[in-house]
Amino acid sequence: MNLLQSMKMAWKSISGSKVRAFLTMLGIIIGVSSVITLVSAGQGTTSQITAQLEGLGTDLLTVSIMGRGSSSSLTLEEAIDLADLEGVANVSPVISGSVTAKKGTTNDSLSVEGITPSYEEVQDFHIQAGRYIVDLDNSFRMKVALIGTEAAATFFGTENPVNQTLQLNGVSFKIVGLLESKGSSLTASNDNKLLIPISTAERFLRSPGVRSITVQVEDTNQIDRVKSQLEAALDKKFLNADNAYNIFNSQEMLDTLNSTTQMLSLALGGIAGISLLVGGIGIMNIMLVSVSERTREIGVRKAIGAKQRDILTQFLVESIALSGFGGLVGIGLGYGASALIGQYSELSTSVSAPVVAFSFGFSLFIGVVFGMIPAYKAAKLRPIYALRTD
Repeated sequence: MNLLQSMKMAWKSISGSKVRAFLTMLGIIIGVSSVITLVSAGQGTTSQITAQLEGLGTDLLTVSIMGRGSSSSLTLEEAIDLADLEGVANVSPVISGSVTAKKGTTNDSLSVEGITPSYEEVQDFHIQAGRYIVDLDNSFRMKVALIGTEAAATFFGTENPVNQTLQLNGVSFKIVGLLESKGSSLTASNDNKLLIPISTAERFLRSPGVRSITVQVEDTNQIDRVKSQLEAALDKKFLNADNAYNIFNSQEMLDTLNSTTQMLSLALGGIAGISLLVGGIGIMNIMLVSVSERTREIGVRKAIGAKQRDILTQFLVESIALSGFGGLVGIGLGYGASALIGQYSELSTSVSAPVVAFSFGFSLFIGVVFGMIPAYKAAKLRPIYALRTD
């Protein structure tokens, strides 16, 4: 008997008891769909976070000064002087705070950042209308501001905000530029804020000194060396004080994230894979029952010349067919569940072909492994005993 005949007989046996076949495949279906859904959700979320971290720039180092008071911060000149370190392309000191903004009857709380002109290049944050903050604004502590698109829509609607005024804590600021839409970062919205000259921010926000500096390196390969130079310069400034500052490297966090999420995806896949093992046990049980029910049929076939390998092949093909069909249905459900999660929740999903191929291949492997025992039992039946079975 050739393989094609075995496949026909397996199909006839499965189609003859559809409900039992479906229940047998259920464990495989749940297992495959669970593996695809959970891993795709994990990979999608990882990709989303990775994109946000990469958006911070892998060539950037963020220096955060801890503590309070002027002695626990850098002066604007000291922060700018960090650009003289070897391997540093540019620096962008920032002073942050929040204000109550008012335009007519509209009031809202906005985050404010005091910046220098280098902010545009370092943060890759440009304007779509008007002009940027310039050195002259800082020299004369000008009360001018750049406004994000979300904040502009709140206070000015569809009007062009450039050259209009906005009250910040009761002080009039002139809007000189409309920022491009940047979306949200890991911490907050980049479109619902104002940028003002850093010298103005020191006095207006009553925040003397700089506690946050973004350092752009010339080459990402030099980032570790630049970090060491920054640490040496800051240790000299703060006399090796413990926890005086922190230097954040987005590339290090990106590497850690990738390592962690890979382990998480493997764990999720392993948990879902347990369903596949349960499904394989279900297939073995049903096939053992099938052997008992078809003992006389096996005896007749062996009596008229069927060999052990023919019986073995028939039951093995039937087991593989059950797991294979279950795997295909599980793949369809996995794709569907992933699409629904991505559409109706904040989670991002990403179904990868290798995960689908692995899930389906593992379901076939389960069919072979757990189908071998029933198939071997059927092949070993002696014709004389099989024929005596009612």
